[in-house]
Amino acid sequence: MKKNTLKFLCFLFTVSALAQQTKAKKEFTTNGKKITVYTTAENTNLRLTSTDNLSFSASKQPLETEISVFVEPTKKFQTFMGIGGAITDASAEIFAKLSKEKQTEFLNAYYDKQKGIGYSLLRTTIQSSDFSSGSYSYIKEGDKELKTFSIDHDRQFRIPLIKQAIQTAGGKLLTYAAPWSPNAFMKSNGNVLKGGTLLPEYYQTWANFYVKFIKEYEKEGIPIWGTSTQNEPMAVQTWESCIYTAEAERDFIKNFLGPTLKKEKLGDKKIIVWDHNRDLMNYRANVIYSDPEAAKYVWGMGFHWYENWSGGDSMFDNVAKVNEAYPDKKLLFTEGCVEKFDAAKYQFWGNGERYGISMINDFNNGTVGWTDWNILLDQNGGPNHVGNFCFAPIHADTTTGELIYTPSYYYIGHFSKFIRLNAKRVSTAVSRSGLLSTSFLNTDGTMATIVMNKTDKEITYNLIIATEKTVVKIPAHAIQTLVY
Repeated sequence: MKKNTLKFLCFLFTVSALAQQTKAKKEFTTNGKKITVYTTAENTNLRLTSTDNLSFSASKQPLETEISVFVEPTKKFQTFMGIGGAITDASAEIFAKLSKEKQTEFLNAYYDKQKGIGYSLLRTTIQSSDFSSGSYSYIKEGDKELKTFSIDHDRQFRIPLIKQAIQTAGGKLLTYAAPWSPNAFMKSNGNVLKGGTLLPEYYQTWANFYVKFIKEYEKEGIPIWGTSTQNEPMAVQTWESCIYTAEAERDFIKNFLGPTLKKEKLGDKKIIVWDHNRDLMNYRANVIYSDPEAAKYVWGMGFHWYENWSGGDSMFDNVAKVNEAYPDKKLLFTEGCVEKFDAAKYQFWGNGERYGISMINDFNNGTVGWTDWNILLDQNGGPNHVGNFCFAPIHADTTTGELIYTPSYYYIGHFSKFIRLNAKRVSTAVSRSGLLSTSFLNTDGTMATIVMNKTDKEITYNLIIATEKTVVKIPAHAIQTLVY
């Protein structure tokens, strides 16, 4: 008996030792690793350019006069879901005007992991938005039963581009959709434009509309991962818009959208609430998430970056506070672009830096994915049927057929090209305010640390991990990705 007990104890010890070894193997280490540095910098030709190959050496307590980035790989946070952009009608219409050669270049630039920046997320619209050549609907006005529902409009430009993007991305792009407005007959103002609210007698009709959209897109071979309730539900816009208070959105989800998706065997589709700026996101979270019957249908919260329309600063802390209060719900950046198009500012560096600042802050505050707005616009910042012209990371000059890459494209690429799906964010901090930084540990064991210098001077900094460090130089107004 004692002999069998001893054998069993030896067996347990062996299993435990093997488990510890396996765990040890999975822990990140700098041993023998080289650091490849990729740099994009103002007033240089550096654009996602490999600029250095470095090694780790022994580290000790840094001085206050040194600038350092500290990475602690054992402290892991949210799982990375992806980075991408929106395929709007505007993007698809301009894409169709490009030559086949330029179309291939464009698709590779965004969706190919080697030739481009490896987008893995895709947002699109349910019916028209301001970034369409005009307003349109999938049904005839007044069709409460949705008998005339058809996505034929999207089959001309938008669906073909989405399919090519998915193919270029290797056959998979996590795709979600958002409505800008219900049909005029369903709304209090009788207009798809200029706000208004969804009339209570059409709540079920509108919930059925989401089901129709999802099923029709999936028949086209475009899997829909999820939907937001409403794009920018607190903004009365001159374009397609609809107002939901937090209480109205809560009740629509709880009593109509959530149950309807479940009944139609679409309960796996994710529902994103808010889909608006950071300023009021905490109130929306408090109202919806405090109702368990509504919250059970909600995957998480989407947010935009336009809260500075009032003249204030970006409200990054609000993202962290929602994450702190509701850690079981996800956060997804669903839209951002540089407003007020001006062709003289194609290469304005501050536009790219706006992306870098936002992405680093949003990821450090718990965001799992980040989605830009239009992936492509023309030389006028459109088409847009209400004159709301904006910037995109890539523009096409339809008179010359050329593609114009802006700094924003490269800043986004410093994240999307090197952080892979299911990576884990790890603890990262900087010792001086001139630098911003975030890090993600990829599933293959490589780390991607993004460092941004928003100052006018070159900075030399330490990258310190435990007892190892390397010393890096970053030019003025530059962003780097360190892969190791």
